[in-house]
Amino acid sequence: MVSGKVKKAVIPAAGLGTRFLPATKSVPKELLPIVDRPTIEHIVDEVHQSGIETAIIISRRGKSAILDHFERDVDLENKLKKEGKFELARRLNEQSELITIVSVRQSVPLGLGQAVYTARSLVGDEPFAVLLGDDIFDSSLPATLQLIQVFEKFQKPVVALMTVESSDISKFGCAGGEFIEENILEINSIIEKPSVEEAPSNFAVVGRYVLTPTVFEILKDLPPGKGGEIQLTDALAKLIEQEGLLGYFVDGYRFDAGDQLGFLMANIHFGLKNEKLKDRLIAFLKDEIKSS
Repeated sequence: MVSGKVKKAVIPAAGLGTRFLPATKSVPKELLPIVDRPTIEHIVDEVHQSGIETAIIISRRGKSAILDHFERDVDLENKLKKEGKFELARRLNEQSELITIVSVRQSVPLGLGQAVYTARSLVGDEPFAVLLGDDIFDSSLPATLQLIQVFEKFQKPVVALMTVESSDISKFGCAGGEFIEENILEINSIIEKPSVEEAPSNFAVVGRYVLTPTVFEILKDLPPGKGGEIQLTDALAKLIEQEGLLGYFVDGYRFDAGDQLGFLMANIHFGLKNEKLKDRLIAFLKDEIKSS
């Protein structure tokens, strides 16, 4: 078992964004804004707030705009400062100054497992976090930090869980097991997008993981699973046998920002938390509800 601090996070961002076409034909879905911040910024902010030092973004050809977003733009900074917009100028580079952001390209899109494996040389022999960009969490304690605390206590890999309707379980990885503490499941089975009949529970795996480098050894020789892709869930099923696997029910709100409705819900949620927008947004929503 590998112990130690979680200092690196892998952020898979090589997807095609097909659920948002045609908007994502030329704009990476990770740069679509939730209010005034690109989705990827919410993810990187969670990485920093969780005490992680390095974010490894898994990208692909045609998505260089993601890294460009974190590059310093001196001309834009100077323009904003001349206009007296000092706070906005500061925010432009805040994240890239707080943590190290690097990227590696996924040359062949063969699924989440293959995307995670692409980061192997950058992660090295350390425990690491994985944050899926489609899943946005809003919680008093960052979702990833919640998982890190469970990992540090039990020294076992851990995934985020939430309870979903049985009819929705086929959209997720699904975990079954026994509770060892409130909100902590000792997982004994995990299946990628099972049918209702196959599902061991209605506990869905949702977008946050703290894993050990053992998973890279498993992924290296893992055959394709559902959809002909290398499934991270299949690797986790084997990880159960080698190191064990825990599931933690994250405390907070979770939005699927890769889904049209989830994206709209996230914008409304964070819009209502914005003091400049809150009152007008509430008034607008009330009028829309009345007239619908």
